[in-house]
Amino acid sequence: MASVGVRDVRKAFGSTNVLHGVSVEIQDGEFVVLVGPSGCGKSTLLRMIAGLENISGGEIRIGERVVNNVPPKERDIAMVFQNYALYPHLTVRDNMAFSMSLRKAPKAEIAERVARAARILGLSQLLDRYPRQLSGGQRQRVAMGRAIVRDPQVFLFDEPLSNLDAKLRVAMRTEIKELHQRLKTTTIYVTHDQIEAMTMADRIVVMHNGLVEQIGPPLQLYDRPDNIFVAGFIGSPAMNFIPGQVRANGSLVFATSSGLSLPLNSAPSLAEGRPLILGVRPEDFEIAPDGAPTEVAVVEPTGPETLLSVRAGGQELTTVFRERVLPQPKEVLKLRPRLVHFFDAESGRRVAA
Repeated sequence: MASVGVRDVRKAFGSTNVLHGVSVEIQDGEFVVLVGPSGCGKSTLLRMIAGLENISGGEIRIGERVVNNVPPKERDIAMVFQNYALYPHLTVRDNMAFSMSLRKAPKAEIAERVARAARILGLSQLLDRYPRQLSGGQRQRVAMGRAIVRDPQVFLFDEPLSNLDAKLRVAMRTEIKELHQRLKTTTIYVTHDQIEAMTMADRIVVMHNGLVEQIGPPLQLYDRPDNIFVAGFIGSPAMNFIPGQVRANGSLVFATSSGLSLPLNSAPSLAEGRPLILGVRPEDFEIAPDGAPTEVAVVEPTGPETLLSVRAGGQELTTVFRERVLPQPKEVLKLRPRLVHFFDAESGRRVAA
């Protein structure tokens, strides 16, 4: 196992810059998830750590060694790809043993490591099958087994669950997290799915347009996002954003130009009259007699909770209620926010309450 240091790393394809000085310090044994929308540079960064892409600037370190010019095979890492990358003509056993066979490791050592990885991943009964005889989840476990057999310092996962159906993705998330807890190997995991990031990571690195927006534990990013991008990306359904101003006319409210007036419990100092964006997570609305009147547009019961889309003052809001709230479309509900976030309207940065 080893720490991984990414310091001011840049990447350009010709005249197009895709990474603009990324710095991340990953501790030995940590599970870090790189998350962001398509095109943000997360997979490019992972491939640079693996040695599959050249570095245009900066430094990448694995353990105490700078690996900028070290070939991939000498970096002591193992990568699990989105498309499994299994050899169709080899059995599960031979796929898992392939890298060690190339290194001409002793047969007894190969057999021992393959058997151990198969026990960990529940593949012991499948070692003589071929990839075509396996389900998608089983193939992904074989790909992980091939990585485990190498006993690397660092695991790299590049959107490994994207090809699986929703139910299997949930199961595989649990398996990968449990695997990390058992092996304690430093793991860097790339995904565009913020639910995967929230449920699996020790720390999340949120990327956007080749830059790091925020780094921190999942709940820290959820509870105290640094800016509007992180606030809107982390959380499902996404946070509601309402442009307006804080006003104190007897009572504290957040007022928009279209006439919506939401009661507030508190506001940042010197916020009154300043252009702000109010952020409210869907679950942080409550029905209250002193709330703002809103008209129900869509009701979506899911079983454990109910999603409501409501309109007020030209603003469309998403709300989530755990209790059995089943209003009819066009019914009026009075809503007020329990917990709010304030962002500067110009910079998008968080304003401390």
